[in-house]
Amino acid sequence: MRHRSLLILTTVITTGALTLTACGSRDGGSKDNSGGKKTVVVIGVDAPLTGSLSALGQGIKNSVDLAAKTANKNNEVPGIEFKVEALDDQAVPASGQANATKLVGNKDVLGVVGPLNSGVAQQMQGVFASAKLAQVSPANTNPALSQGDNWGKGEFKRGFDTYFRTAATDVVQGKFAAQYLFKDAGKKKVFIVDDKQTYGAGLAAIFAEEFKKLGGEVAGTDHVTVKETDFSSTADKVKSSGADSVYFGGQYPEGGLLADQIKKAGAAVPLMGGDGIQDPAFISASGEANEGDLATSIGYPVEKLDTAKKFIEDYKAEGYKDPYAAYGGYSYDAGWAVIQAVKAVAAANSGKLPADARAKVVEALGKVSFEGVTGKVAFDQYGDTTNKQLTVYKVEGGKWVDVKSDTFNQ
Repeated sequence: MRHRSLLILTTVITTGALTLTACGSRDGGSKDNSGGKKTVVVIGVDAPLTGSLSALGQGIKNSVDLAAKTANKNNEVPGIEFKVEALDDQAVPASGQANATKLVGNKDVLGVVGPLNSGVAQQMQGVFASAKLAQVSPANTNPALSQGDNWGKGEFKRGFDTYFRTAATDVVQGKFAAQYLFKDAGKKKVFIVDDKQTYGAGLAAIFAEEFKKLGGEVAGTDHVTVKETDFSSTADKVKSSGADSVYFGGQYPEGGLLADQIKKAGAAVPLMGGDGIQDPAFISASGEANEGDLATSIGYPVEKLDTAKKFIEDYKAEGYKDPYAAYGGYSYDAGWAVIQAVKAVAAANSGKLPADARAKVVEALGKVSFEGVTGKVAFDQYGDTTNKQLTVYKVEGGKWVDVKSDTFNQ
């Protein structure tokens, strides 16, 4: 993703108000302290707002919305009012690309938060880069998005300087999972399954390499297809392999059904996956008890972070229909990073947004540094988060319970 910013500006010409020199011409903001209209900056969101992953997508959208409302309430950027426009990609790469084109086409847009899925991001990156439009994903974990296709060979090359993320990569998550399963859980013979998607296949490959390096055995491998529901043949392979555990690279809709069918096949072994399965829907998708199943997720449990207390309180107070879910904290931080970049750009230009505001926002994002909901928010030379905190969750009593949190150092 994982595995999870439209900016519209309004020209204002009033004494003491923030003035936009070139990037837009849409009026309608609220009044500033001097009585003039504020420049409206819309933070766009691209995520699956419908479909099987909508639980995650809605949490992303709502959390960015909360960041915008908080900025407005606190007058974070004098003369600017932030709003949010969310587009639905349904976790489909082509839809994400179409959304990216739509956002680029609006010359008032200065940044985008999203998407959830790494495969969708691959189709969006080039579109944004060609327009010097910044994007910050709260959930993408595929290393190639920031470090290039040859990262596995030790050749790191940032392909798009407009791309940033607040989520740790699968290099970190996959290795962390393998070390936990081998050392902490004591499992030595794993069967590996993936969903053939960018996120799932990549995560499974990194896990497998680290597990074998630790001395573990891969009892077998198989693949499932997204949106299918019958995984009985894979379940039978797991049982006959003699594996003491299963690692699944994919999302919770397939992961929950796979875990269910493996147990129904008579293989009483835990299934482990990445943040793509760490959702209550994974548990509810299974008719069999999921006790003992495992998942890694980026960061520490938001509910246990002192830095997240206000976010949780404010989210509840807003009365959003859907929970903030797995990526709420990272989405808020992604939105806040865009807000801070806009703030820096305006401050460096005598309180005005320059004609090349898009490019300037990209530059400013590379330098942002603040204490966010999930901890310290900053980006390295590849646009990756400097926060390498991860957590292992275990299904206990029908819910995900955190069992180990640590900072991973490669």
